Amino acid sequence: MENLRQRLSAPRDIASLAVFRMLVGALLFVSTLRFLANGWVDRFFAQPSYFFTYWGFEWVGGAGPMAMTAVHVVMAAAALGVALGLYYRIAAPVLFVTFTYVELIDVTNYLNHYYLVSLLTLLFCFLPLNGAYSLDARRDPRLRRDEIPAWMVYLLRLQIGVVYFYAGLAKAEPDWLLHAQPLGIWLAARSEVPLIGPLVAIPEAAYFMSWAGFLNDLLAVPLLLNRRTRRFGFAMILVFHAGTHLLFTIGVFPFLMPMAATLFFEPDWPRRTGQKISAYFRRPASAAPETASAKPPAAPVPLLSRLGLGVLLAYAAFQVFMPLRAHLYDGSVLWHEQGMRYSWRVMLREKNGSISYRVRARGWDHERVVSPSRYLTVHQEREMSGQPDMILHLAHDIAADHRARGLQDVEVRVDALVSLNGRATAPMIDPDVDLARIEDGVMPAHWITPMPDGPPLSVTGRRRYAGR
Repeated sequence: MENLRQRLSAPRDIASLAVFRMLVGALLFVSTLRFLANGWVDRFFAQPSYFFTYWGFEWVGGAGPMAMTAVHVVMAAAALGVALGLYYRIAAPVLFVTFTYVELIDVTNYLNHYYLVSLLTLLFCFLPLNGAYSLDARRDPRLRRDEIPAWMVYLLRLQIGVVYFYAGLAKAEPDWLLHAQPLGIWLAARSEVPLIGPLVAIPEAAYFMSWAGFLNDLLAVPLLLNRRTRRFGFAMILVFHAGTHLLFTIGVFPFLMPMAATLFFEPDWPRRTGQKISAYFRRPASAAPETASAKPPAAPVPLLSRLGLGVLLAYAAFQVFMPLRAHLYDGSVLWHEQGMRYSWRVMLREKNGSISYRVRARGWDHERVVSPSRYLTVHQEREMSGQPDMILHLAHDIAADHRARGLQDVEVRVDALVSLNGRATAPMIDPDVDLARIEDGVMPAHWITPMPDGPPLSVTGRRRYAGR
């Protein structure tokens, strides 16, 4: 254990992590400004009258339009502070809290890379990444540092490595590799994209991109860790994410992952790159040499404490084992969704559902049908229609809504006809189960029906599907 502590405490150049801090901060600053400029605060937080809360975070609620706009303005300012390294010890926690708060308001806004951003900004709160390339270090020389403990580099590499590993592992299944779905469905709708549209319309393109995505995710980290293959690995990542950016609307993800790939370079790569650029523009040798100023010795890197090692290992174990919880449930996670979130199963499913609730109450002589559109926006209804826990969530609130009108013995059932990756629609939830009596949790949900047998839509039939 002592040997491990010493290895994790070995000094490493801070430069690569400081540059990563700058890149992530700048990306979130621009992204937040874009969110404000496009009116998305109103669309996602003012227009909805109903929000799906996360299990365990039911106490998190939204606010009015002005308050949510103010939260995003503060988020943008905090992101800029992180990028510039200005008041970083305040900016990093504020960025984590505001970003995570916004994402916890409504489950229908969940994306894997939003979860990743929350994790990265959380780690930023505990890492002194303003020790270089920051305004803090410029105004207060005591904050300057050239080296950090190796565990800080390894921790961020682990975080990104887990994402790539599980994203690749999740793609090793028949829908993705053997049937090229759901990419086949999505690419059919991208045939009008300039230049590359006619290419992605070819059925074989779906197979090529499915296997390319699988290999990219599975090989990214090994290629980046090896000096001989690093350039190839980085080029592969750039090309892959450039393609995803052109074809799909998936936010900051195509920009964030190439930035994260730089964490696997040698920690001093920004200094060496700067030296090469400086040498290229250096004055002729005949010019009088500059007098080098004496550089104060760097402060020693402290040994990682036993408590710190325990916390580090606990966090690493959580990140490694959390995505595996989906394997505790029978059936396909793409269908029942238990364990789907936080498990880095990226772009694996296309679900289309038709949802209608049937309500009974004491004194009624027949059931009454309630449409989700009565409570939800179009975006919310589309997202919830394939996710059982959100269907259950709304069922509870429909029951509560009817009880508030003085009705008793309220029962709520649902007809949830869902298609996964182009399969024929089938009931996803037992229509005879009273959802008002079902509590959400981590136990297997027996009220979710098994996924229907049969393969997904064939890529040769995707044009017909896309034209429906």
